[in-house]
Amino acid sequence: MRQTFYGLRVHVRLVWPGVIARFCVAPANAHELSAVPGLVEGTVGCLVGDRNYWSPSVCTALSAQGVVLLAPYRSAKRDPRPAWSAQLSRVRYRIDTVFGQLADRCAVKRVWARDAWHLWSRLLRKVLMHTLAVLLTVGLGHPPLHLATLVV
Repeated sequence: MRQTFYGLRVHVRLVWPGVIARFCVAPANAHELSAVPGLVEGTVGCLVGDRNYWSPSVCTALSAQGVVLLAPYRSAKRDPRPAWSAQLSRVRYRIDTVFGQLADRCAVKRVWARDAWHLWSRLLRKVLMHTLAVLLTVGLGHPPLHLATLVV
């Protein structure tokens, strides 16, 4: 019997200092912009995204909700403001750190779930684990994303 695999992509919204505030699961073949409405629901302020979230139409739609989307220009070669994009990429280091922690420490890239309930249960456990680890790390007086200090 052949099994069909449907790829998934997890989209995450973080709040400072790196706590997961909201996430959604989308099909791997869906564009990142399709996840934006679910991630920004009930949000006001500035959001930082990567190049895949750059879209003038989405930026204007979000500005009507009180959200400013900061994302580098889609193509680095044709970027009209490369210095701004480089500065924005430096801010994204915290986002990339959290994604790395989820991939390495939580093995989020591996999905063994056979149904939606087990998938959601697994993802919620990983988000809870990360949130508690950040809380404990801050409680011990360490930087928020230095989760390795909990083990030592």
